[in-house]
Amino acid sequence: PLFHFLPGTHVLSIGTVGCNFACGFCQNWDISQASKKGVVHGQNLPPEKIVEYAKESNTPTIAYTYNEPAIFFEYAYDTARLAHKEGIKNVFVSNGYESKEAVDKIRPYLDGINIDLKAFSDDFYVRNCKARLQPVLDNIKRMHDLGVWVEVTTLVIPGENDSERELRQIAEFIAGVSKSIPWHVSRFHPDYKMQEKEATPAETLEKAYIVGKEAGLKYVYTGNIPNGREDTECPECGNMLIDRFHSNMKGLERDKCNKCKTKIEGVWE
Repeated sequence: PLFHFLPGTHVLSIGTVGCNFACGFCQNWDISQASKKGVVHGQNLPPEKIVEYAKESNTPTIAYTYNEPAIFFEYAYDTARLAHKEGIKNVFVSNGYESKEAVDKIRPYLDGINIDLKAFSDDFYVRNCKARLQPVLDNIKRMHDLGVWVEVTTLVIPGENDSERELRQIAEFIAGVSKSIPWHVSRFHPDYKMQEKEATPAETLEKAYIVGKEAGLKYVYTGNIPNGREDTECPECGNMLIDRFHSNMKGLERDKCNKCKTKIEGVWE
């Protein structure tokens, strides 16, 4: 999710199959870990068709999601470049495992990105994702420094990355890049190779929310659970800016709180 990127508008979401991670808890495993043999079901759409559809449906943003955009980088790049020519924005939903060269190449056409920071332990990444932590940390900072709007998501898994210490490490890292980066802490549901795990308790997500606020993050959200923590509030006065349950942006005037006039970071137009 990107909560601070054109809220209230439609998004055209596209994806392919495959991933450069092998997460045992992946909730899109049927496409991310699709067999390399056999038929892949889907539509064959060239970049021109995707942009044409976005234009015809008056959709202001194309999201490259469902599976890792780095896997279909050339396709995403060609589409994003055409989209920008038509005034359409582009966002990635990513694990953050792109090379520096890929980041530099896509940067002129990438407006926003949500990066999964799955844990703050290299051991977690090696065991559960067959990847490493540091490149993800580097790309969160790199994307932010390049001016791409960044949001971060952590799927909180019981017994894996849910200790207060690790949650605090994640929150403090994000705050060290920018306190304005929204942090989404999402509830885990048993899936794929982690069927034996319990769903994340609501109290754990509340703990993560508090930890994020204590680290100085302005915008912390809990996901996959109905508790009101997906609304956006002004970090200064607490005014309700965006009520996501009712899809109401009653407290936001362009990019400011309508009560105290504090600037709210994000992409609003």
